[in-house]
Amino acid sequence: MNKKLESINDKLTILLVDDHFIVRKGIELILNVTFPNVVIYHAENYDDATELINSVAIDVVVLDIIINGIENIKIMKDIKAIQKATKILIFSCHEEENYGMRYVKNGADGYLHKYCSEEKLVEAITEVLLKGSYYSDEIRMKLNKIKRKQVLSPIDTLSNREFEIAKMLVNGSGNLEIANKLKIQMSTVSTFKSRVFEKLSVNNVVALSTLFNYE
Repeated sequence: MNKKLESINDKLTILLVDDHFIVRKGIELILNVTFPNVVIYHAENYDDATELINSVAIDVVVLDIIINGIENIKIMKDIKAIQKATKILIFSCHEEENYGMRYVKNGADGYLHKYCSEEKLVEAITEVLLKGSYYSDEIRMKLNKIKRKQVLSPIDTLSNREFEIAKMLVNGSGNLEIANKLKIQMSTVSTFKSRVFEKLSVNNVVALSTLFNYE
């Protein structure tokens, strides 16, 4: 066994949070081979995840931040509030370029794309356990810019709500639909939309979509 893996506590507990059973099962099969003594818990939604975090000591949460089409950034802060030492590894189908840094700023200890290899998954979990984090070179560069108070990419300057509304816009939602989904006033949506356009220096949704790499 790799020396790094040998140093990991045998009583390793990992929580897999994803709304797709096949994804959770696939990760479980990989982890059972790599970490023979691992105990793995499953949660298909955030309520189940929170219940488990409240009742079981968890070393690592492998978390899909978007379940049933709903993004819940707050879940990371909830997890940390209950178990401060728990490491959170985001496992997402979204590109790191636009999403990774936002999740790290909100409590994630690492970010991994769902198209990653088996080796990368094991490496990421090992790194968050041994070093406390698993960041790509791009995220490390952005973190260094924050420390040096340098300007990040325009998308990284959006607040969580601005980012949420921007994504809904590029996915084709109109102001009324966004207002209904988020349970806010249409005037509030318009205000956030204006802020997004101003911060990103765009004047229409087509230009906004380009920034988010939508085709």
